[in-house]
Amino acid sequence: MFHSAATPPRLSTLVLLSALSVVSLNMFLPSLSNIAVEFQADYALVNLSIAGYAAMTAMLQLVMGPLSDRFGRRLVILAALVIFMLASLGCLSATDIRTFLFFRMMQGPIISGYAVSLAVIKDSAPAQKAASLMGYVAMAWAVAPMLAPMFGGALDELFGWRASFWAFFGLGGIVLGLCWFDLGETNKTPSETFVKQFRTYPELFRSRRFWAYALCMAFSTGAFYVFLGGAPLVAATVLEISPATLGFYMGTITAGFVLGSFLSGRFAARQALTTMMIAGRIVACAGLVLGLALLLGGVVHVASLFGACVFVGVGNGLTMPSSSAGAMSVRPALAGSASGLSGALTVAGGALMSAISGAILTEANAAYAMLGVMLLSSLLGLAAALYVLRLDRREIRIAPS
Repeated sequence: MFHSAATPPRLSTLVLLSALSVVSLNMFLPSLSNIAVEFQADYALVNLSIAGYAAMTAMLQLVMGPLSDRFGRRLVILAALVIFMLASLGCLSATDIRTFLFFRMMQGPIISGYAVSLAVIKDSAPAQKAASLMGYVAMAWAVAPMLAPMFGGALDELFGWRASFWAFFGLGGIVLGLCWFDLGETNKTPSETFVKQFRTYPELFRSRRFWAYALCMAFSTGAFYVFLGGAPLVAATVLEISPATLGFYMGTITAGFVLGSFLSGRFAARQALTTMMIAGRIVACAGLVLGLALLLGGVVHVASLFGACVFVGVGNGLTMPSSSAGAMSVRPALAGSASGLSGALTVAGGALMSAISGAILTEANAAYAMLGVMLLSSLLGLAAALYVLRLDRREIRIAPS
């Protein structure tokens, strides 16, 4: 009755696991002000629970991948869920901001729920089929953060900010039970030692193909990060809309990602990885060019500005699953390491583009700068996808007939 799983997991298990790893980032965003008031802390310090957590997860992905290659996907995921639950209890019991931030950082291992889930898929399916399955998992990656702040805001209003962390604890327990019974080990050839596995990173770093896939992911995500940082300023200074209205429109880019991910799920299994990647980058760039053209033509409207960003969401949904599958297919034996490393590079790329936009955006240029930096990031992603296509064609030319 209580035997653990011995077979690969259902897709629904990976979807829920991935969703939990993502909602942990932003579900309690509406509570930041209340947390700052209760702990009598500066808002910038409290904001480390988001920015610092993102940095922590980026670093952890570098470790979680090799760990799953060495000790197995199942063990790493189960351990991460247990740590996440204990850290959630720590956040609940915190009486000062430093203790809260410490346990908040300790929630970071849950990021393996997404990164290692991708490795599980890659273990179980060829590259194009894996890209299709990843498209469906990516829908959870998109829907979860879109709904999570609304859920967290409702919990805060009804029960206070700690309610979100009770929810984290409860959801962690549910997913832990699900993974125990359904997530069998898929890594059939674990590496001999963790140190040896960690030393595989230079092999990935030397692969131009891996870099192309990873940079495509990083700059695609970078456009989304620019949107997250720039949209509130655009809403306040250009569109003059309320925070509640902004919350609705910020969900549009995520809705676009859901659509793009669904299309990936439907078509990626029958198309080359580069076809999906390039198509996604073209969609994103076309939408942003149209948005900038309307802006230059004097059209300043919420539909034109956020409509352009919806194209970025659709494009990312088309691009990301195939890019992820491609990165892990460069060295199939290193799928976990590749997933972790590409995930870390993706977060780092997003942070870089966010920092660039933060340095450029002002009240005077908010709309132009936001769309412009998003277009720059999307074009860099397109360049990376085209480089993968170039590598594909070169391999075809030199292949023995």
